This record gives sequence, structure tokens and C-alpha cells, in this order.
Amino acid sequence: MSPSFSVRPTASVWSRSGLIAHVDLRSHENNLAHRTREIDRERLIVRRGQPFAITLQCSDSLTPNHHLEVVLFPRENNTRDEQREARDKWWFDQQRAQDEIVLTLHSPPDAVVGHYRLAVVAKSPVGHVVDKADKMGFHLLFNPWCKDDVVYLPDERLLQEYVMNEDGVIYMGASDSIRSIPWNYGQFEDYVMDVCFDVLDNSKDALKNPKADTENRSDPVYVSRMITAMVNSNGDQGVLTGRWEEPYSGGVAPYRWTGSVPILQQWSRDGAKAVKYGQCWVFAGVACTVLRCLGIPTRTITNFSSAHDVDGNLSIDILLNDKLETVGKKDSSWNFHVWVESWMRRDDLPKGNDGWQVLDPTPQELSEGEFCCGPCPVAAIKEGDLAMKYDAPFVFAEVNADIIYWMVGPDGQRKKVTSGVGKSISTKSVNGDFRQDVTLHYKYPEGSTKEREVYEKAGRPVADSTDGNAEPGQLQLSIRHAKAVFGTDFDVIVEVHNGGSKDAIAQLTILAMAVTYNSFTRGECQRQATSVTVPGHKTHKEVLRLRYDDYVKCVSEHHLIRVRAFAVVPGQDKPVMTVANIPLNMPELLVQVPGKAVVQEMATAHISFANPLPVPLRGGVFTVEGSGLLSATEVHVKGDIAPGQKVSVMLSFSPRRVGVRKLMVDFDSDRLKDVKGVATVVVRKRHFISGVY
Repeated sequence: MSPSFSVRPTASVWSRSGLIAHVDLRSHENNLAHRTREIDRERLIVRRGQPFAITLQCSDSLTPNHHLEVVLFPRENNTRDEQREARDKWWFDQQRAQDEIVLTLHSPPDAVVGHYRLAVVAKSPVGHVVDKADKMGFHLLFNPWCKDDVVYLPDERLLQEYVMNEDGVIYMGASDSIRSIPWNYGQFEDYVMDVCFDVLDNSKDALKNPKADTENRSDPVYVSRMITAMVNSNGDQGVLTGRWEEPYSGGVAPYRWTGSVPILQQWSRDGAKAVKYGQCWVFAGVACTVLRCLGIPTRTITNFSSAHDVDGNLSIDILLNDKLETVGKKDSSWNFHVWVESWMRRDDLPKGNDGWQVLDPTPQELSEGEFCCGPCPVAAIKEGDLAMKYDAPFVFAEVNADIIYWMVGPDGQRKKVTSGVGKSISTKSVNGDFRQDVTLHYKYPEGSTKEREVYEKAGRPVADSTDGNAEPGQLQLSIRHAKAVFGTDFDVIVEVHNGGSKDAIAQLTILAMAVTYNSFTRGECQRQATSVTVPGHKTHKEVLRLRYDDYVKCVSEHHLIRVRAFAVVPGQDKPVMTVANIPLNMPELLVQVPGKAVVQEMATAHISFANPLPVPLRGGVFTVEGSGLLSATEVHVKGDIAPGQKVSVMLSFSPRRVGVRKLMVDFDSDRLKDVKGVATVVVRKRHFISGVY
């Protein structure tokens, strides 16, 4: 029996004579072999470049003289040229045993990803169609386990983390006070894969030119770039609308999300209507979900002291008036910014640009007319190769732009007072829920010869080693603080060190203000001005007491206090300033799941929390979710929570999938928001004994 592979127009009419009684797509064993069993056990989901087998039940009338043909329909409206191309690349072989024929299908490692419809056709020896089995289909994904796929990643530990892991950690806060939140990627939750392909189908490129879009879906560079455009809703039918300040009316505040699945489900349920609201870590979390689901290894990345360079001069100029208030703002420095990296080979670029690629779905600047960013090789950023596609100058500025503070006098003259650059670039380690610093992937060691060479190559001015710091004999400022917990009073200590031999008299101003993570000022918390005398080679300590009653009036939902200390010495032309960002830590939320968790059997989560504030909390609500455990569920607290009062809730659920899972909880109320908790749950299989569970 001779085999053949082709693609046919979708409008064909077929007769049936019972020669092919049944076709078994063998979804269970194929999905297990292709590592897609977590997505679905009933539907066939396979990865490109890896064979899969289907079984035909045939009647005795199907003789070796008959001809079998496998017909694929990758997408609607394919031209005959596309059909011929698919036929040339796909192939199958067959093996007969009794009344069964096993067909092993082979897809090329650069096949188009997406949904395929499948038919098996039997033809007579003279070429007439005598039977057909159709109404079958499967999904094809990228294959990072296949060495010929451009997303191939030759490390099983990394694949388990960056493709298969549904739970993650996203880093936030400040470079000297890094905190993390758990995130439920949930890429294998029910029908998430379908939503991911819907995201691609609703892109402007897909709607404008389906033929070209189909051709390009073999390329992870194209697909990942479309994802960065579609995760935000700027200018298209994207998933998330961004908003960076309260109120968040008509939607969900960004800090309330604990995972991507409810966002994607709501977008799909509402007919591709944007979900409100997201900020950078939410955009990145959703993008990571979609890319991992499609088979592209992906991880979230946090850059602290991240620059947003509007004018492209690789300098973030922040102007301050004599009250230390920001004026004339264009460029900005974000306390942190989150994007994703995806792993792929870049055949479209010169050698040396393979590996991790920056992709940023947060809408900041237009790229070729769209709000998207990347993929940009991390290697190109480190080497200062700003001509590499895509958006290398913007990404380079995020991690390398000089952040310069200028004092603007009444006459308009500027004086440089301090500077800083991006640092502590972080991601979750493959070895557990702790931080891995990847700064050296993006830049050479600070002060090194290679760093200077890269700066010169990229056109960034190389700062003088004394720039922004005290010169010999000048004062030096530093800011220290104990762990600051939201709801408590705490001290900020400004140390004034005199490096000279003579006494120094300075006018010291300390300003504490509430800001958002992307540097929008929400209000002044406290200001203190005093004259200090610092003996030669000595250090003076000035204490600023920050009280809850002062900062709660203006603190943002990001719970961030920015302190500026500014010193002027009469007779010295250059003032001295230092800046510290102080994240206010949230109280602990305790999550426990006692006993053993068994798949499809009831388990109970115990969640407890004590109000740390000196005021009652109203409208308390816990949001609970976890991949393989339960969908996002809200538990409302009845009545007010008094100061110091402990509230406990119990939630029963039935785990859906075995394995190590994470149960994630968020608590929000009128005065206290963004309190997170997480518990690890090991879900075991059910055991059968004499027909009884």
C-alpha cells in the first residue's frame, strides 16, 4: 500500500465505503511523548520536528493495492502554493498488523505552529477516492527539545523551568531591598492554549493578511514579537489595558492579580476585549504564560533602577528645583521594570546573537509603528551592538543610561548632583524560589575596560569616576534605614561624612515623598531642614522619623517611599545629594494545606492574617488560585477587621492534576492591599485497592 502526503482545499466532498472503520489519534501516548499531557489528555497536541503515530482500523477490503493519503489543513484559505510547500515538508510512513495500520507522521522542525485539521484518504489502485476519515485535528507547538528547532535549548533543567513550570516568582521593590511575589503562569490550565492561539489570531497582522501571518508562524522571532504587541491593548485587540495610577475603576487593580489565567480567560470570554488593568509585571507574567504555552522557553526579568530614555541620548536627566521637587519631566527612572527573555536562535542576525532575547510587552514606545519591543539579543546589549533587531537602543538605555540629577537654580542654570545606572537584574533560579542575578549577562563589570569600550561603541558618554560623588574634602551622604513595615513608624538615618581635615558646616535637607514604582510623585510625607557641623574625618547622623499617620495620607499602592538628602556647604560650588528608595514591607499572610493532597479528592486550605494597622480594615477579600488546584476564587471577610485582630478562613478544593503545585493567595481591603501568601502543595495520585479507591 503506497503512502502519500498532501494538502487539499477544504470544500472537497468525499464518499464513504467503510474501508477505514476508525482512526485513533493515540492522544494519551502521543501527548506524553511530546510533553503536552499537562495541556490536554484527550485532544492531540504535538511538537514540531518530532514524529507521532496514529492508528487506522481497516476492513479486509482495504488491500495492499490501495493507496493511502494523509491530508492536512493547516489554516483556512491556504493557496495551492502553500499546500504544495506543506506537502513537500511533511511525510509519513506506515506499518500494517492484522486489521490495523500505524501511520507515523513526521513534521519538519520549522513547521507552522497552530491548529491543523487532518484527514486520511483511501484511493483505489487507479486513483479513485474510495473512503475518507476526517473531522480530526491536532495542535502543533514549538519544540525546544528538538535540536533542529530554532528554540532548541540543550539543558533539561532549564526546559523544566522555562517551559514546563507553571509557577514562578517575580521580583520587585528596590535594588537594595528586593522582594518577590509569586505568580501563577498556568500555561497548561484548561483551554489556555486555545486562548494563546486566539491572541495570535487577533493580531493586526493576522487580521490584515492571514496568508503572510500563517507563513510567519514558523518563526519564533515573528511570533514572540506579535505576543509583545498583543499582550498590551495599545492600538490593537490586545489582552491588557495599562494604568499606572489610581483609581482603577471599572477593572481590577494591577496589584490584585496573582496569575495570568484569569486575565486570559476574561479576554477570551469577553470577545477579545481588553482586560483592565495591568502594569509591567502583569504584562510580563501574561507574556511568559503565552510563550511557554507555545513552546518557547521564557523567563521573567526584573531590572532595578530601570531607565526610560525618551529622547535616545542614553542619559536620563531628572531636574529638581530648590525644594527637591521634580520639574519638567520627560525621561524617567523606574524603581524596577519587568520584561521577559525568550530563548531562540537568531538566523536573521549575524553570529553571536543566539540565546536569550529581550521581549517587553509593556507599552512604552512605538517600535515600527506598534507598541511592542523585541526580540533583542541580550548578547547585543552586552556588546553595545545597537544595530541588532529589534529595539536594541531602547533596551540598552534601560540597563545602561546614566541617570543624572540636576539642581535647577532660579536663573535656570543646572548643577549635576548625583547619578546612577540600572543594576541587580534578576530572575528566578532554576534551583528553587530564590533570586539569580543576571546583571553580567547584560553588561560588563562596572568600571572595567570592557564596560568603557562598550559605552564608547554605543555612543554613551563615559562618566568621570568622580561624577556624582564627593570630591576629596567634600561631604559624602548616605542613607540607612531599618526594615520598614507598612503600618509602623520607622527611622531614616542620613549619614554626613566629612572627608576633609577641617570642620564643615552644611545646610542639610531631607525630603521623604511617596512615589509609584515608575517614579510618579504622590505627595510629600515629611521634610526636615537643619544646619549641621561635621568635624574633619568624622560622620554626623541625622534621624528623620517617618510616622504611619504621615505617609499613609499619600503612599501609593506600590508602598514606596523615596528619600532625598541634599547638602549645601557655603563657599563650595557643587552641592551633594543622595537618593534612597524604601519599599514598605507587607505583613505576613499564612497559607497552609494540612494533610495529604490527592488528585480529585477534597483538600482544605487554611488562610490566616492579622491586621497590623492601627485602624480597622473594611471590605477584606482573599483571592485564591493555583495551577492544577483551583481556578481563581474570592473569599470575602464578613465585617470589619479590628487593629491587631486575626482573621482565618478555610477554603475546600479538589486538586485537578498531580505534582508539586503552588497555592497563591492575595488579600486586599480598603486600607491594606497587595498582601501575598503562597503554600506548596504536593498532589498525589489516587491508589486503587481491589477496585476501591
